[in-house]
Amino acid sequence: MTTIDTTETLYAAARAWRDDDPDPTTRAELDAVLGRATAGDADAAADLADRMAGLLEFGTAGLRGALGAGPNRMNRSVVIRAAAGLTAYLKDEGRAGDAPTVVVGYDARYNSDVFARDTAAVVVAAGGRALLLPQPLPTPVLAFAIRHLGADAGVMVTASHNPPQDNGYKVYLGDGSQIVPPADARIAAHIGRVERVADVPRAADGWEMLGDNLLEDYVDAVVGVVDPSSPRDLRVVHTSLHGVGHGTVHTAFVQAGFAAPVVVDEQAVPDPDFPTVAFPNPEEKGAIDLALARARAVGCDLVIANDPDADRCAAAVLDPALGDWRMLRGDEVGALLGAHIVRRGVSRRDVFANSIVSSRLLASIAKAAGLAHEETLTGFKWISRVDRLRYGYEEALGYCVAPQLVRDKDGVSAALLLAELAATLKAQGRTLIDQLDDLAVEHGVHATDSFSVRVSDLAQIDTLMGRLRAEPPASVAGVEVDRIDDLARGDGGLPPTEGLRYHLVDRSRVIVRPSGTEPKVKVYLEVIEPVAGPAALGESRALAETRLARVRADMERLTSL
Repeated sequence: MTTIDTTETLYAAARAWRDDDPDPTTRAELDAVLGRATAGDADAAADLADRMAGLLEFGTAGLRGALGAGPNRMNRSVVIRAAAGLTAYLKDEGRAGDAPTVVVGYDARYNSDVFARDTAAVVVAAGGRALLLPQPLPTPVLAFAIRHLGADAGVMVTASHNPPQDNGYKVYLGDGSQIVPPADARIAAHIGRVERVADVPRAADGWEMLGDNLLEDYVDAVVGVVDPSSPRDLRVVHTSLHGVGHGTVHTAFVQAGFAAPVVVDEQAVPDPDFPTVAFPNPEEKGAIDLALARARAVGCDLVIANDPDADRCAAAVLDPALGDWRMLRGDEVGALLGAHIVRRGVSRRDVFANSIVSSRLLASIAKAAGLAHEETLTGFKWISRVDRLRYGYEEALGYCVAPQLVRDKDGVSAALLLAELAATLKAQGRTLIDQLDDLAVEHGVHATDSFSVRVSDLAQIDTLMGRLRAEPPASVAGVEVDRIDDLARGDGGLPPTEGLRYHLVDRSRVIVRPSGTEPKVKVYLEVIEPVAGPAALGESRALAETRLARVRADMERLTSL
């Protein structure tokens, strides 16, 4: 769809979209906005222009956006076009021939089930085979199902941890990994050839509703991730943050031999409004407060939180230094799981990986174990494709602990493996905090932090990145910049992506990159402070935190708008 450049063109395009919309709800919504705009309502005119500002972009994250009417929103018209484009790609450019098999999953957000059925209807009408998950289930169940069922592609209708007004459309190919270039652009090109939704055939039935045995197969598989002979004495509080992970996580824990996790009742039932949290992302301040309160009330060893589609896993522990519970950073959990996998036994052919914005501690753990390590671009679409991957993670609470089962982040199997580690340490009279101390003594304190620069206009992102390139800092927090990698040029041997990476002479590192899903620029910080021995750990940690605070303060200044 071309840019709307005149009022009459805007109104004509809106009427055409409205008349082609198969959903009476969004058709009426757009008609109402159009009516107010034509009557002279300036706010409605701006709203209409935004809704009609091009088709919601299909990229390596598939689709994600606010629910509503118009091409720049998530709705049935947009989803039907996406399903038609994906099916055409599979038939014309994939290896599926004329009858591709697509497995479709969905979460409990508004319209997720509707979008899933629309996708199945398009696939079937095009001569393909559509396999629909039987109920709202975690994203890793869908990712598992693709290879387990021998499908050519998979679609998961979810906006993951986005706010309630959003939904999304995540696409996987037959290898079980999310799409990457050039597949995303080729699918988008096929989507662009759909002129009208009315021209897309949709079957009234014919898709196959999968049974509960799929979920049983998934649970059987992920339970096998933990050692059957390892300790199981552990009390866990779990929250699914109003998402779809509650039942799957609880079944997996009990089947693995753990006690059933203590439930955060207020958040256990799926609710697309996410009423108890300001933002349904366990990384966000306050999101796991109810779980922490439950832990304080009942007494437990570990708090685990999943995001709404359960592909991420957060953890909180009782920290003696604070005298209270605290959430572990994603990098801390990433290091704990990596070190645990090494101790359980690895092959010299195994490879560890993490995204470039994650801590370098995993690379040090891998090196000490004689394992290869790779850095990838941000996102599991890249991490999961690392050859001979044994374990991969990214700092945003995503962990792939069993790539042979799920080639994506999986908050269920990660929760099980973290529980196994915590129970093993508990049997030794130790905790996850003790294990983090051991890793710091062995590999140095790797202190990390991040912050975001939110923008009201996406053009501000280009302005900020352009300014940093035109006026590169010679030092950060008084420490000389040793090297600057312009990630857009492919510096560092990675595929080009927008971002800058600063290496300081004291081994501190800063990465500045635009978010792929939100209107903001993210800044990732890490300092490494050596530790002379256990007795020096406290001093080294204090020095690392001081250095980190200085780097953050200076980067906040350098990235201010």
